[in-house]
Amino acid sequence: MRSDLDLLASRFDLHRRTLDGIFASGALTHATAIVLSKPAAGAPRDEMKFYVKDLYSRMKLADPEMAARALAALNEILIEDDKYARIATVEMPEVVGLLVGLLESEKEEIQQEAAEAVAVIAGFHCYRPLLVLAGVVPALIKVLEMGSSLGKERAAKALKKLTENSDNAWSVSAHGGVIALLKICADPGISGGELLSSACGVLRNLAAVWEIKRFMVEQGAVAVFLKLLGSKDEVSQIHGMEFLQVIAGDDPAAKARVMSEGGMESLVQFLGSSSSSSPKAMETVLRAIEALCFSSAGSVSALIRAGFLDKLLVLLGHGETSVQESALKAAARLCAVSEEAIRNMGERGFMAELVRLLEAKSLEVREMAAEALARMVAVQRNQKRFVQEEDGVGTVLLLLEPEEKTATRKFLLSALVAISGSSSGRRKIAQSVHIKRLEKLADMEIADAKRIIKRLSSGRLWNLLTGIWST
Repeated sequence: MRSDLDLLASRFDLHRRTLDGIFASGALTHATAIVLSKPAAGAPRDEMKFYVKDLYSRMKLADPEMAARALAALNEILIEDDKYARIATVEMPEVVGLLVGLLESEKEEIQQEAAEAVAVIAGFHCYRPLLVLAGVVPALIKVLEMGSSLGKERAAKALKKLTENSDNAWSVSAHGGVIALLKICADPGISGGELLSSACGVLRNLAAVWEIKRFMVEQGAVAVFLKLLGSKDEVSQIHGMEFLQVIAGDDPAAKARVMSEGGMESLVQFLGSSSSSSPKAMETVLRAIEALCFSSAGSVSALIRAGFLDKLLVLLGHGETSVQESALKAAARLCAVSEEAIRNMGERGFMAELVRLLEAKSLEVREMAAEALARMVAVQRNQKRFVQEEDGVGTVLLLLEPEEKTATRKFLLSALVAISGSSSGRRKIAQSVHIKRLEKLADMEIADAKRIIKRLSSGRLWNLLTGIWST
């Protein structure tokens, strides 16, 4: 009846006024609140869930300090035990909804703690769909645009995890995430460290979707990351190089854009500063140059004109061990894609460095050096240079291992086959004190070894006949 409803309403109003008075008195502070203790490790699931419910209740309160402390406690248990992540998502989906709402809080501390909780939950692949369905993507992007530095850092970390799934990449792009992230990367002085790293990570994930990558290029991503390459901070430089490598990928149009905006020159210039750069930076720039410039004859020609080969030769001979290996990989790859590069490398003395690397401890290094050398001496102009080198042919013969059937031996024999095509090459092989290794391989019915010995025998017979005729 209406009279009953009026009575209930008056009682509710009385209770409200009583609670208002209690709240105004300051009695409802965190200091006087009953705080549940965190369940011990291995506690029953009901006890864990009850604790999460208590934290949820505190996060809903209007008191910012109490809500922030509850969020911090939630983050603590989410990190310590993955069972809490399931409770806070699957068993209590209202927690996720509340976290999304708290991302829009005007209180920085609450926003930061909420972003951290989302980032932790996003680390679990199975809970990411629940976060996305709750609307976390636009909320995180808003934090990227308007939040504090720490809030932006945690939001970017969460988005990086979420975009490991390419389906979520579309959601980030649709809500303006690409532009917000590029803006962060465009000012590394303000957004350095973890924020820049996470923002670059999100963009790399987004670039896995071809259409989004093309949109990034249209929005000026190349200029942004070339600017990072010119930064004084090496971490920022590495991010710039890695992203240029991602942008180049298998997209000719994107590569052309990078080239037209001076990407190749910037990378080669960085390569020349090896004395002040870490091995990681030098390895990264070599990979970026390979991704950008090794795919077409025109880009290889431009790379040679920019002085790349001279810088690569320096790294091959005097860099750190890891840098030498990266330089060797680049040299071997270049030999496989461009005869123009092979001729230029021959002129600059690459073959001597490759011969030196044939004696490296690493089997992989020896194989790469042998393969690159075989490709180089396959070009006639380089054969004469190699034969004229004092120890080149002798070292190759010395390193033939009859007892070991390896790729290195195969490539070395290929190089000798090419050299034996000329009279000077045959003479150099025949005069070597290590020719017995080749003869042993021929006795073992190794085809290339037999072919070389046959050429040597034919050459000796021809010389003998020529001498008799002359007499």
